[in-house]
Amino acid sequence: MEKTNYSKIYRILHWAIAISFTLLLITIFLRLTWMNKYNVAAIIQDYLSTTGQTLSQDQLIVLAKQIRQPMWDWHIYIGYVLTGLFSLRLILPFFGSMKFQNPLARDLSLKDKFQKWTYIVFYLCVVISLVTGLIIVFGPKEFKKPMEEIHVLGIYYLVGFIVIHIAGVLIAEFTSQKGIISRIVSGSKKES
Repeated sequence: MEKTNYSKIYRILHWAIAISFTLLLITIFLRLTWMNKYNVAAIIQDYLSTTGQTLSQDQLIVLAKQIRQPMWDWHIYIGYVLTGLFSLRLILPFFGSMKFQNPLARDLSLKDKFQKWTYIVFYLCVVISLVTGLIIVFGPKEFKKPMEEIHVLGIYYLVGFIVIHIAGVLIAEFTSQKGIISRIVSGSKKES
């Protein structure tokens, strides 16, 4: 099987996108767990109860949202970075620097077709997530709620894709594409 060599621009873009997705996942994870507004409100309430002070639940939630706002601002900033990186990823094939692979080519194996379709579905989901995120931030207020409902679904495709991607890379590394991990990191196959 032909070994794919990855150009420097491809590798930089791949890892920049991967790091951006990882950071976005961290902000989502924190928002859903430790930095959940109800958890933060409970921590504040616990502290206030030791000082003899109280706030209403609504006041606690407002304060909790303010405390976690800087973390959520980072989610938005990273989303901007990812929008730029992903736009670059979609534009570069038109300049010959990277290529899109056709999943409809007749000479492809079932595995290759699955891989290429997986990437197409992933790219479409990313575009939907990025567009809905931008509409949430910059769009009309009446679109915010429906866009948020679509946007939060991104966690499911993203985690699913990461699992499939890592599993596929590991299978390739230990079967037909030995050295694929070295090539995506350094650009050349690691010598044994």
